[in-house]
Amino acid sequence: MVLGKVKSFIVSYDCLNDSNVPVFASGDSVSGRVIIEVTGEIRVKSLKIHAKGFAKVRWTESRNAGSNTAYTQNYTEEVEYLNHRDILIGHERDDDNSEEGLTTIHSGRHEYAFSLELPQIPLATSFEGKHGSVRYWVKAELHRPWLLPMKTKKEFTVFEHIDINTPLLLSPQAGTKDKTLCCWFCTSGPISLSAKIERKGYTPGESIQIFAEIENCSSRMVVPKAAIYQTQTFYAKGKMKEVKQLVANLRGESLSSGKTETWSGKMLKIPPISPSILDCSIIRVEYSLMVYVDIPGAMNLSLNLPLVIGTIPLHPFGSRTSSVSSQCSMTMSWLGMALPERPEAPPSYSEIVTEEQRRSLEVTSARDEFEGPLFAYIQEFRFQPPPLYSEIDPNPDQASRTEERRPDTCPSR
Repeated sequence: MVLGKVKSFIVSYDCLNDSNVPVFASGDSVSGRVIIEVTGEIRVKSLKIHAKGFAKVRWTESRNAGSNTAYTQNYTEEVEYLNHRDILIGHERDDDNSEEGLTTIHSGRHEYAFSLELPQIPLATSFEGKHGSVRYWVKAELHRPWLLPMKTKKEFTVFEHIDINTPLLLSPQAGTKDKTLCCWFCTSGPISLSAKIERKGYTPGESIQIFAEIENCSSRMVVPKAAIYQTQTFYAKGKMKEVKQLVANLRGESLSSGKTETWSGKMLKIPPISPSILDCSIIRVEYSLMVYVDIPGAMNLSLNLPLVIGTIPLHPFGSRTSSVSSQCSMTMSWLGMALPERPEAPPSYSEIVTEEQRRSLEVTSARDEFEGPLFAYIQEFRFQPPPLYSEIDPNPDQASRTEERRPDTCPSR
């Protein structure tokens, strides 16, 4: 008997987005298939899968003493979010090589489905940083007698959703700062900076509208600028490691002495970046907008406005400057507008349609009784507006005839 060979051994996910990338959130069902393609026949003891998700931090610190290293300290921490095992073929124990309990896989392509539920607790968003990462994957192991296990692994992405449609993330962010330059005994005038953005929460692809005013009363030429920074913070064994990276920036016009510049909604676009990570105990990813004045020969004057990069964008009914609180107050103002206690009664039918019109309608209705439903005539008058108010009688002849026919009930004097 000629032993077969494993031609391919892969893990495939059922749920893929438009970019052919498996993306899930807490509480979702992760399903897929382990695909084995063989030539000939193979005997298998077991086929297992292991789904794992964890956040891991690691960095090394060394201290040198002259030409020698005094000590090296490793800082490592790990938080587990997912640990799921399942057996698709065979049994748990693989330590024996007997022929009993083996499964034969014939030549061709074979698929073995698997499914698991992600925990309902908040999960850390998938992330790759300088000193740590958050990763999720499914690993498959194929065990055969007298051979080393075959292993394959495929990662999937988890997004812990952040909805920016909350009062906290829709609130405006603003600040003001000024600085006076001093050089020995000479004192220069102040440089002032005030900046504001419409909200705290944004999603990748949006543009931040920056409203700012820069006043230069110093003797130097300054340049207003703005930048988005990502701050990665890693925690391990009571220590902290921080990495700050530039995400996007813009530059304003140079500002000479005595001049003022105003930004009326200057746009700074957010590139495709990882959402904020705020709930992981060992990794935090935060963002901020820095609006600053670049001062040659001195420290910059800067304002830091915090940002949260979310995954659920702004609802279409929200305006650029709206918030949940303002929308709520608007709703309450509508509720406060009460209707009149007793609305005016509509006019009667006799006031709208004259006697001649009623007779004409009766004749027409009788003539077309079998040609169309009466509902059509009802609909014809249903949406007609009430008559306009007027002091002039629209039918004076009819009114005079009615007065002539009416008996005089009042006694003559």
